[in-house]
Formats: sequence, structure tokens, C-alpha cells
Amino acid sequence: MQITKQADYAVRAVLYLARLGIGNRAATSKIAKDQHIPPSFLAKIISQLSIAGLLHTSRGAHGGVTLAKKSEEITLLDVVESIDGPIRLNECAHSDGMCTFSDDCPLVTIWQEAQRDLVNRLKGATFDQFVTE
Repeated sequence: MQITKQADYAVRAVLYLARLGIGNRAATSKIAKDQHIPPSFLAKIISQLSIAGLLHTSRGAHGGVTLAKKSEEITLLDVVESIDGPIRLNECAHSDGMCTFSDDCPLVTIWQEAQRDLVNRLKGATFDQFVTE
């Protein structure tokens, strides 16, 4: 499994803002330049993160982007899923009955455990953990 480039950029943008601290703003152009993200692509990402309630945006001379929550309240899972949607390693790992072989498939348990482990790992990783690293 590999997250999309868009989700990777989203994680970098949120980490950038987390390093600035709650309430501190950054211009989208500055984030794009410092994080090597195409500006038009970042604008779409910022919009999605804002809709998800993770960022606040404001326009004007004193505008910019800021975290909508404290960095310890934002998880990697929040950011990735706000861009890519729910994590699914395999259809059968997401919900029972999706796979035609689920009744007698020896792999369903390992797929479900792996997905649960990944989701829990990302859910437990908050951005305050990465600010000092």
C-alpha cells in the first residue's frame, strides 16, 4: 500500500503548520515553496483539509493557513483519510461479505488484522510527536 502523493503533501503541509504552532499563520505560497509542493496542487489540498476541519484559511493582507486544532489533536490518520478516504488494504479487510471467498478464505484474518494495526498506528500518531523531530 502506498498513500497518494496528495496525501503525502497534505501530511507535509500539516507538519509545517504544526511546527509554527497553534494560531500562527503561513501563506500557502510559502508552504508550497518550503515543502516543494506545486502551488495549485497545494491549494486543492488545503481546501480538503479545511473542509475536514483540520485547517482554517483566511484571505487578505493578514490571511493564510493555520491549524484548526492543536497538533496533539490531529492524527496522521485524520490527514491521510481526509485526502485519500478510508484506508483499505483489501476489500475483504474493510467489511465482511465483500469477498466471494470470505466464508472459507484463509487470508481474510491477516488482511483484517493488518488493516486494523495500520489504522491504529496512524490514529496513535499525532503531529505534536513530530514537531521536535
